[in-house]
Amino acid sequence: MTVITLGLSGAIGHDPAAALFVDGELAAAVEEERLIRRKHAYDQTPYLSARRCMQIARINPAQVNQVAIPFAPISLFTKARWHYAYRHWYAPDRAVDSLLNGNRRYRRYIAELKKLLEKLQIPADKVKIVSVEHQLAHASSAYHLDEREGKTAIFCNDSKGEYSNIFLGYGENGKIERVKEFYNPDSLCGMYAALTDYLGFEILKGEIKVMGIAPFGDASKYDLSSLAKFNGKKFKVDNTLIGTVGIRRYKAKSKGHYFSQKLVDMLGPRRVGNLTDDPYVHYAAAIQKLYEDLSVELIRHYLSDVLADTGRLAIAGTGSMNIRLNQRLANLPEVKELIVHPACSDAGTAIGAASFAVRQSGTKIKPVTHMFHGPAYTAEQCIEACKSHQDKPLWEVLEAPYEKAAQILAQGHLLAWYKGRMEFGTRALGNRSILANPNFPEVVEKINHQVKFREAWQPYSVCALDSVAEEFIPGEQHDKYMCRAVTASDSWAEKYPTIVHVDKSTETQIVDSLSNPNLHELLLSFQKETGHGMLINARLNRPGEALVCSPEDALSMFLGTDLDYLIMEGVLVTKSEPRDEW
Repeated sequence: MTVITLGLSGAIGHDPAAALFVDGELAAAVEEERLIRRKHAYDQTPYLSARRCMQIARINPAQVNQVAIPFAPISLFTKARWHYAYRHWYAPDRAVDSLLNGNRRYRRYIAELKKLLEKLQIPADKVKIVSVEHQLAHASSAYHLDEREGKTAIFCNDSKGEYSNIFLGYGENGKIERVKEFYNPDSLCGMYAALTDYLGFEILKGEIKVMGIAPFGDASKYDLSSLAKFNGKKFKVDNTLIGTVGIRRYKAKSKGHYFSQKLVDMLGPRRVGNLTDDPYVHYAAAIQKLYEDLSVELIRHYLSDVLADTGRLAIAGTGSMNIRLNQRLANLPEVKELIVHPACSDAGTAIGAASFAVRQSGTKIKPVTHMFHGPAYTAEQCIEACKSHQDKPLWEVLEAPYEKAAQILAQGHLLAWYKGRMEFGTRALGNRSILANPNFPEVVEKINHQVKFREAWQPYSVCALDSVAEEFIPGEQHDKYMCRAVTASDSWAEKYPTIVHVDKSTETQIVDSLSNPNLHELLLSFQKETGHGMLINARLNRPGEALVCSPEDALSMFLGTDLDYLIMEGVLVTKSEPRDEW
């Protein structure tokens, strides 16, 4: 009997998504934000994404056997709720509530889930609901989708779950074993988020900017070690400074922040000027270093035995989006292989909860070798979208789309490239991308001026052919998901200054003919045209928008920017007669 498992995320209040397994194979995965066109899809349920997954897999709602969610009730007889109460004694309403009513969010979510299932026409009285603890869902997404012989060390570094936000354990023979967990407010991600807030950015959106500016600062100039400490037994943040709630929160213009007045007294006013100014740029460097140092300490203390055995480390959770931390972990002498789940944010827990439920039933997960699990559209649908668009863009069907794309890029133009199934996760992996030629020094400014409006110091990622990888990033693990920073060779850093950071690091997607055959063919065409086997690869979206999904989304984005060329499923779209130069 075929078992259909639907995984649904969004219990935390952001990043709702759906994933569908048919027996042990991931058949579809879609993020709600892509369908409603609102990034992170705050306070939404994964209704459209669940429908789309069933449509992609050609599954009738009545065929769904089990629904897995990445949120579970936590017993009063575990440490988690008591720890939360103890650490929040200064906010007695929260402390008491965690003891007497600590599963209220779970009960509320189950009530919302039943309404959602009814709306999806999935019979709630017949389907099995599997509640998976949040960090176990993250762990499963990293381990079960790439399960190997022997033990795999697992480090989940997350912003928020039921109570746990740091999980250290290992996977073996399909089972995930806990070694140690840490609970709110003692959180590495929370520590980083507090400084992100202090540095003037919105939590969940600004961490990448803090990470990006960190190499420009001097981490030794200011000591932030008082924010959090690990003494070999306890990891603890100073919640008189950060991770604050209630009366301890710093308030400005009636808005409460994730840090206290005491932190402001220690570090100075919350940033209002340029992030590159002293002391803020150095604070960014210092928090990045502290974040990395504490992560390494925890992993070495609790997982050293497992790493000594296999050298394999799998990581997930929102904190795993920090590619500099991932680079540090990959370069630890005891880590022989780093596995990063490419959808490590909470959207990925839709996959993780479902994979955990499937594996728990005794079915082994078929290895997931790519992240292209969303909807795809035909050339005819792209043409119809062009015909029906009010701006009436010009379009033509290309006989040789890869060669034409290579010619456009060789001339220094930016190209919106749209082909195949939509990727799942935070990275553009070549199916919904803005591509550019790194040989033009002006191209980064062009992307910023025409589309992204990012700070000049924020680097762009690249996709490169596997045949040039060893020369480009010698000795580095080849990452097809762009989940870690790598160091470019001196010669390539000099040859391509537009794609390396101030410390010669770069975020690179290594492309082979199996991981993405379409992007691989395009890169080969570009190499034949120019002699270069790499391209700048940015997300196909405007600032604040989700990655494009449908042809209509792609046209809206394309026609709303100064991009000159869009190729959708072999259909070239322009706004006017193409220009020969820019």
